Amino acid sequence: MMRFMLLLLFMSLSLMTLSWGQVIPAAQRAELYLPYLKGKRVALVVNHSSRVGDRHLVDYLLHKGIKVVKIFAPEHGFRGSADAGSHIKNSRDSKTKLPIISLYGKHKKPSKKDLSGVDILLFDIQDVGVRFYTYLSTLHFVMESASKYGKPLILLDRPNPNAHYIDGPILHRKYRSFVGLDPVPLVYGMTIGEYALMLRGEGWIESAKRLRLKVIPLLGYSHRTPYHLPIKPSPNLPNDRAIALYPSLAFFEGTTFSAGRGTPKQFQLYGDPRYSNKSFSFTPKPRAGARHPKHQGKRCYGVDLSTRSLQSIRTEKRINLSYLMDAYKHYPNKKAFFLKNNFIDKLAGSSQLRQQILGGKSEAQIRASWQKDLQKFKRVREKYLLYR
Repeated sequence: MMRFMLLLLFMSLSLMTLSWGQVIPAAQRAELYLPYLKGKRVALVVNHSSRVGDRHLVDYLLHKGIKVVKIFAPEHGFRGSADAGSHIKNSRDSKTKLPIISLYGKHKKPSKKDLSGVDILLFDIQDVGVRFYTYLSTLHFVMESASKYGKPLILLDRPNPNAHYIDGPILHRKYRSFVGLDPVPLVYGMTIGEYALMLRGEGWIESAKRLRLKVIPLLGYSHRTPYHLPIKPSPNLPNDRAIALYPSLAFFEGTTFSAGRGTPKQFQLYGDPRYSNKSFSFTPKPRAGARHPKHQGKRCYGVDLSTRSLQSIRTEKRINLSYLMDAYKHYPNKKAFFLKNNFIDKLAGSSQLRQQILGGKSEAQIRASWQKDLQKFKRVREKYLLYR
């Protein structure tokens, strides 16, 4: 009997060791969410990243007998192949014939009509942990509609590949837009499930207290857990290195510089035709996810970061401002560096970063100006963490 008990203990410890070393997304924990969906008319907020193993969540739920009645799709569409900023039309899924309602463009929030005939909403989209990644704004608006029209919302949590640090300026409400709705740092160190709990708990969405929200948690995860995304979350984040560099290089979207759209190394290089150092060059061309890239057909000079190891980027544990400041330093026409529409202000969350660079502030001075707000945010964040 003792030998049998020891064998059971050994097997249990072996299974625990296996589970601790493997991150299991909530979509694969069907036993925790299928009971809420049985007998209900379900609307899904999903895209190409919404998968259960090698099967799309839509197909998985239909196979399990769940009555899926419609699909809501974020930026880049249901299949995740549309260019950033391109108009997405309502359509039908060719495989399941389910109606697809776009939540991008002028129609960003589900309406009362959209939610008619729906009993419950299920949200499952892979995030990358950066404030201006628009899937967060889609979540914000879906939560508001669910609250307003009395629809329960289940969120299937997924790992955040940039959750191991918190950094960057806080968004000021004056600069709210679809690339930033909430007063959080650029990199906020939370999973999308924790973020949803914060939106409700802090009252950052309309009628927050009325929202019936259920977050299905990950298994085997902590914020320090390195996680390789099995599928790219959007067309211009092709690999782990691009995802890790994205918080630093996306600032270039508000400048004359290219961040690699129209090349095979999106968000792994930067450059402009007038960059003064000519040792590296690239030429943006139309390609999937970037039909009209910045500086299309022109030779851009700049810096190639695609040889940096992922580990070296992760070890920094902060936004690397040196790329933006290097580009500004080596650009001859300082007044034309930032785009005239001041899109950089929406990305940064205020006009402060632009003014600091134009005013000749050092990286240390810029970073010091974030610290008070970051400490305040960390105290708010702490209340909603699921993984410690």
